[in-house]
Amino acid sequence: MWNVTGTVAEIVLRTAIIYGIVLLGIRLTGKRDIGQMTPFDLVLLLLIANAVQNAMTGPDTSVTGGVAAAATLLALNAGVTSVVWRSRRARRVFEGSPRLLIHHGKVLKENLAKEKVTVEALSQALREHGIVDMANVNLAVLEIDGSISVLKNDEMPTAARPHHHIRFLSKKSS
Repeated sequence: MWNVTGTVAEIVLRTAIIYGIVLLGIRLTGKRDIGQMTPFDLVLLLLIANAVQNAMTGPDTSVTGGVAAAATLLALNAGVTSVVWRSRRARRVFEGSPRLLIHHGKVLKENLAKEKVTVEALSQALREHGIVDMANVNLAVLEIDGSISVLKNDEMPTAARPHHHIRFLSKKSS
């Protein structure tokens, strides 16, 4: 007879392993705003989803197997979200930290390269903020959600300092 408990436990374990590997892979590929996914990003996401499906459920194509995989993914996601919400260290590991892209009108090319942001993409973000000349930018920051925040020179108070809880990654830190 078919061992439902053993099969479900195997699906839970397989799914947890795949979740961890895919989460790590996505985290290592860098920040990218979901609303700004390129066609390459979308194709990759769809192919990964298709590729890992059988790895999670194995030969089990039953409703029980599908429910076990889905429930495991939802539970893991809820767990990671809870840990990230409570721990600053976990937040940095799973979500990353903001990274400075422009400082006082100077493009930090090393940081662009680390985050895989092209000068064209940075220029587009600046135009979206109504900025044509990078010399007019005091700070441009790649946020953890993949968006680029921009503060113009005239928007910065003279005594402005980043809040103590915001840690920008400069070109010397990683």
